[in-house]
This record gives sequence, structure tokens and C-alpha cells, in this order.
Amino acid sequence: MESIKNAANYVAESVQGTGAQASKEANKQVAKDSDATLTSRASAAKDAVGDKFDQTSHETKADVHKEAAKH
Repeated sequence: MESIKNAANYVAESVQGTGAQASKEANKQVAKDSDATLTSRASAAKDAVGDKFDQTSHETKADVHKEAAKH
């Protein structure tokens, strides 16, 4: 039963990591957009950094759940 729970958590964390990665990439594009306002670009750059942190966190948690599901 525990390995099923870990497998489900692995999938959930993987999906959240993918979402954070997509958000990071979108924010990077806004940060690079010379037509966007300086405020928008700065905010997008800050958000991209936060998204990268979230992505890494979710990927790490997914790896932990994946390993736990094997045992």
C-alpha cells in the first residue's frame, strides 16, 4: 500500500515540476521581451527564479518518492 502512495506522490510531484518548468520558460520569455515594460520584465525575471526553485524542489521530491516506491 505504501509503494502505491509513493508512486502517486511521484506522479504528482513530476506533474508539478513540469508545470513549474513551463512557467519558468514563459517568464524567461517575458523577461527577454524588449516590448514589455521594465516592471513586467523585472517581475517576470523574479518569477522565473522562483519557478526554477519550485521545479527543482518538485523534481527532488519526485525522485525521493520514486525510490521509496521501489522498496
